[in-house]
Amino acid sequence: MTTVIAVVAALTAAFCFAEASLVQQTVARASGADEVLRFKLLLDLARRPRWLAGIGLDALSFFILALALAFGPLALVQPLASLDVLFVLPLIAHRQRRRLTLGDGIGAALVAAGIGIFLAIATPSGGTRVPGLTGWTPVFLGAALLAGVCALAGLRVEGKARVIWLAVAAGAVYGVLDALAKASVDVLASRGLAVLASWEPWALLAAGIAGALLGQSAFSSGALSLSLPVIGTLAPITAVVIGATVFGEQLASATWQLGVQLGAGALAVVGIFLLSRSSIVAAETEAPRDRVPARVGSAVAFGGSDCAN
Repeated sequence: MTTVIAVVAALTAAFCFAEASLVQQTVARASGADEVLRFKLLLDLARRPRWLAGIGLDALSFFILALALAFGPLALVQPLASLDVLFVLPLIAHRQRRRLTLGDGIGAALVAAGIGIFLAIATPSGGTRVPGLTGWTPVFLGAALLAGVCALAGLRVEGKARVIWLAVAAGAVYGVLDALAKASVDVLASRGLAVLASWEPWALLAAGIAGALLGQSAFSSGALSLSLPVIGTLAPITAVVIGATVFGEQLASATWQLGVQLGAGALAVVGIFLLSRSSIVAAETEAPRDRVPARVGSAVAFGGSDCAN
């Protein structure tokens, strides 16, 4: 029963995150690319009610994800929560009044299949509930280095390349963020309000701010149908690695299982490549930056009602 709750909650969080990302990206795209990786971008967006509505829906998805993490291991929950790409593409196509092409469907299916196979080939189990800070230190250093290098690379390019580089940086931080959410939930369960005296929730807050800056910068730079699959692929990979190394969650042990998992990761990368050539991505890239569709408001309401259900 705990596994069922974790799976349902993770999929619900994926849908809500897809809706929230659609709303946030629409508003962030209209803000302009000149504020990429500047905190001024977040301050400007915070003045826009539609973006705040998207953040509210995002927060709801995060709480649902925390519920899933309370009932299931990180390496099970995060890959399922990252299937938001299957929800966001139809939403984008509906907003553009376009039909999904066969290539769009194949690309999304490959991303989802890659993540799903990676998980199914070796169901995660076990693990330490509250890892020590020593085990986290290499994670923080590695994620900071990867995110920093990718962010700098994103500033040096334009177009789709910038979106991908910034999305990679955001995905790495989001993976750490989800792992910290798992740690904070476990500390809360064992210590109650004393969790505020622990470092985990404050590290979670810092990672949330960094992730928001990188994520919104990726959103403002180009197509959501390109950035979200990149984030949705890298974040679970990062979280699974953290689950195995920091939390001690058992993953694949046989050589053939590791080989299949590497192949699954390659499938996801191919799916991202196909989506980068999608007509939906092209339409989003060519769309006027200053146009924020009125349909965004209905998207928020639709997403909120589905989350509530």
